[in-house]
Amino acid sequence: MADEHAIGFMDSGVGGLTVVKQALKQLPRETVTFIGDQARLPYGPRPSAQVREFSWQMATFLLKQDIKMLVVACNTATAAALPDLRAKLKIPVIGVISPGSRAALKASHSKKIGVLGTEGTIKSHAYRDAILTKDPDAQVIELACPKFVPLVESNEYRSTVAKRVVAETLRPLQTSGIDTLVLGCTHYPLLRPLIQNVMGPDVTLIDSGAETVNGVSFMLDYMDIANTQATKTYPDRFYTTGSADQFAAIARDWLDQPDFHVSQTTLGGDR
Repeated sequence: MADEHAIGFMDSGVGGLTVVKQALKQLPRETVTFIGDQARLPYGPRPSAQVREFSWQMATFLLKQDIKMLVVACNTATAAALPDLRAKLKIPVIGVISPGSRAALKASHSKKIGVLGTEGTIKSHAYRDAILTKDPDAQVIELACPKFVPLVESNEYRSTVAKRVVAETLRPLQTSGIDTLVLGCTHYPLLRPLIQNVMGPDVTLIDSGAETVNGVSFMLDYMDIANTQATKTYPDRFYTTGSADQFAAIARDWLDQPDFHVSQTTLGGDR
């Protein structure tokens, strides 16, 4: 029996579109409903309790859209709020940290793995703990990159400024000996060419968001909630609490959809 309800995706801003892009590619029959909380980003420096509150507000908004699954397409929110969301919601809830951790261990030959993330994600040690739980012999080097999200959100991720900021930020990792590097924020894949150039061809980059969609696909089949109709039943819907024009400009470029449309909305406690 086909379940035609949408899959909900939520993020602090546009970064979650890197997960959506993979979902549109891998799951073309599934409808996407996305909310980006641009009005209150970045989430990285915020206290965990506040991130949990904001995450619950985004989840509540998506539940009102009658979604069948929730994807927390934000590493900071996954680290802070995933257990809480899973405890409260009756639908499947998938985060981005476990899939990224598994992929990193699979790709690494030296077991020396780097993790890039927001201040909140790195402070939580969520990736380090997930990786070491799976393989205690692994070595994890974490690096907070607070300047990366603003670069993406201001649509500067291809600029000369971005090139300089990425090079300066990643300098500590260049002599670390890692062979695998986790892009532990869904904004970071938009900076992937610059990150790869700095780290060199011998370092494998792991896109945790792309890995997450593999888990989404598995869960749809396992829970028997996939849309088995020949085509997508309903149109995708995108919402932001910030500037719809700014969001759409990045989305058109990243998703390669010239007619992309996004609606501005509010969440409880927006300011």
